[in-house]
Amino acid sequence: MNATSPSCSSAPRAVAYRKPAPTGTLDDARAFMESHFNEALSVPQLAEMCALSVSRFATAFRQRFGEAPHRYLCSVRVAAAQRLLLAGVPGSHVATDVGFFDQSHLARHFKRLCGETPSEFVQRHRTHERHRPRVRWADTSLPLG
Repeated sequence: MNATSPSCSSAPRAVAYRKPAPTGTLDDARAFMESHFNEALSVPQLAEMCALSVSRFATAFRQRFGEAPHRYLCSVRVAAAQRLLLAGVPGSHVATDVGFFDQSHLARHFKRLCGETPSEFVQRHRTHERHRPRVRWADTSLPLG
């Protein structure tokens, strides 16, 4: 290479520096997802709330919270579905109550995140409840010992 080639230039090169997204906007987006999980939310809508491009928002969210925005939203919805299922709400109602399109949509994400279907989850918890020993108050009139 000769001294005039671009790779041999002694001039300082610009260092690529990406300014991190303001953490308040990402925290606000996450809080919004947690409080509006049952609504139709999209990553472009959340990015717009944070005044970021979709790709920048998705990257910043993943860096800050450890998972992609859509995956986080699905995990919030599945956690809400678990609570409703344990409360006895039918699966067909749970799906739409927590923001999934239908029961199969819920089942797909539930299985991916929990490793079991919603019905398996309910069955496992009902079986666990049946086999748990009941605690009774001790009869204090009987002598100990």
